[in-house]
Amino acid sequence: MDHYTLLTRCIAEFIGTAIMVALGNGSVANVELKGTKGFHGGWVLIGFGYGIGVMIPAMMFATISGAQINPAMTLALAFTNQFPWHEVLPYIVAQLLGATVGQIAVVLTYKPYYDKTTNCECVLGTFATIDSAHSYLNGFINELIGTFLLVLGALAMTADKLDPRADFIALGFLVMCLVVSFGGPTGPALNPARDIMPRIVHAFCPFKNKGGSHWKYSWVPIVAPIIGATLAAILYKAVF
Repeated sequence: MDHYTLLTRCIAEFIGTAIMVALGNGSVANVELKGTKGFHGGWVLIGFGYGIGVMIPAMMFATISGAQINPAMTLALAFTNQFPWHEVLPYIVAQLLGATVGQIAVVLTYKPYYDKTTNCECVLGTFATIDSAHSYLNGFINELIGTFLLVLGALAMTADKLDPRADFIALGFLVMCLVVSFGGPTGPALNPARDIMPRIVHAFCPFKNKGGSHWKYSWVPIVAPIIGATLAAILYKAVF
């Protein structure tokens, strides 16, 4: 990665995060919005969409930017001295902007089906996570454990490899499994950019049936993934 400029790597993070959100939340929209071809297609379809949504950009940009596409991963690597702090802000800005563009792509694609959907939670679910049990603590635990497993798995799979792209196939399956296994309570996010920027897009969308953006819960999928990712990075570095 060192032979690529910071700008090039940030562009890779921008595009990669946009692809991840577009494919991931696009699969949610296909299942949740009334009238789509995948309407009521089930949670496994969403898990598949998010797994592939992470795998594809990771394989595209793993050797360019590291394909972090997640502020929690970027911060965890920085906290454990595996990523330079002076590059953290540019990476995170690129990831946030990418998540915004990815969500806008979903909105533009599914606009007629948003207009048909009257369930506000279904609409919000295509943008951001929801604490379905009405428990912030449950959501926090869910996001923390899920992101811990995601980052621990990512670090273990890609450690000491000359070409990590093949290992991101396994990472895609890990994400798919995490969405299926830990997606029941909240979504889940496992990634602050994947939640906060689509939530902002939701707030500005003029859908008549969109409801509120659930801002009181929005800190959970930001703070919990960062803590979970950092704990995973600390554990992996200390033990392995």
